[in-house]
Amino acid sequence: MRRLRLLALPTLAIMLVAATACAPAAASIEVTEETTVVDVRTPAEYAGGHLDGAVNLDVSAADFATELAELDPSAEYVVYCQSGNRSSRAVAQMEQAGFTSVEDAGGISSAAAATGLAVVD
Repeated sequence: MRRLRLLALPTLAIMLVAATACAPAAASIEVTEETTVVDVRTPAEYAGGHLDGAVNLDVSAADFATELAELDPSAEYVVYCQSGNRSSRAVAQMEQAGFTSVEDAGGISSAAAATGLAVVD
């Protein structure tokens, strides 16, 4: 009986870990009518596929700060790029410029999964 208990605990632990690992990821970023989705990749990357409804503001462009100045810093923004590097840089610049509601969605694949938005051409 003791042996059975000793075997049951590790088996139960493995089953719980496996069930958790297989659980589907839920969309975790809510995009509403008031949310502006910002693609901070180059115009060429944007043209190759972007999230539905996203606007393109190239974080590497010389006029990125000027384009930011034209946006409402109190509005809601979700920012993404190709892999997450440029989006984190853009979010940092936006927050430094006084933007109060900016969410970094990372790369385009994770952004699509988190927001539920489709990738379109």
